[in-house]
Amino acid sequence: MTSHKTGTREEWLAARLPLLAAEKELTRRGDELSRRRQELPWVTVDKDYRFETDEGTASLADLFRGRSQLLVYHFMFGPDYSAGCPSCSAIADGFNGSAVHLANHDVTLSAVSRAPLAKIDAFKRRMGWTFPWASSYGGDFNFDFGVAHTKEEWEGGAAAYNFGQQDLRPAAGQESSYDAFSQSIVGTNWETYRREGPGMSAFALEDGTIYHTYSTYGRGLDILWGMYQWLDRAPLGRNEKEAGFWWRRHDEYDS
Repeated sequence: MTSHKTGTREEWLAARLPLLAAEKELTRRGDELSRRRQELPWVTVDKDYRFETDEGTASLADLFRGRSQLLVYHFMFGPDYSAGCPSCSAIADGFNGSAVHLANHDVTLSAVSRAPLAKIDAFKRRMGWTFPWASSYGGDFNFDFGVAHTKEEWEGGAAAYNFGQQDLRPAAGQESSYDAFSQSIVGTNWETYRREGPGMSAFALEDGTIYHTYSTYGRGLDILWGMYQWLDRAPLGRNEKEAGFWWRRHDEYDS
């Protein structure tokens, strides 16, 4: 017998209708936020960023692939990782299906990581992904867009992330457990793992000029994580109070 509140179909409908009104209000608020995103001032990108891609060395303009809009997912895959971050991998599982539709609506979706291209391509084949993925290895792109942190930032406890500063170092006495966790998922110690961060950035290309238009980090990426959109509508929701880091790369589940 369930411990959850139960009721009749009539009681369910009586509770569902005010929830529907709240959902509609949230949708309208989401529409308003989208409008405000599009009204942000565009910032000219002056630096000549270089990337390695399957087609060779590329500029940021090349990543647009002939389109006027570029969405970059900052995928946590550092040069010393043995594999891409499991959380970023779960998010990226939804990219293949979206990328083709976006490409036919003047938008290119591409991932960018600091890992060398050979590592990216091997992991991409393992995951069965086909969306564009560029390497920014050795460049400033990830640092400039707030998803990579210098050793000095780390040691000072002031890593710039999500429009603020965070101390990402483990509390005293917890270093070994954090290192064990990061070793288990990406084959590095905690510092090497968390000197990378997830995020997404948007760019526009007009008359040969590139503009940075938007970036988001942390929980701002929730909406891109299709799994969680489903879980938020499941009977038990995210159900993570005791589950911890329960998700895996899609080829690592037992079943």
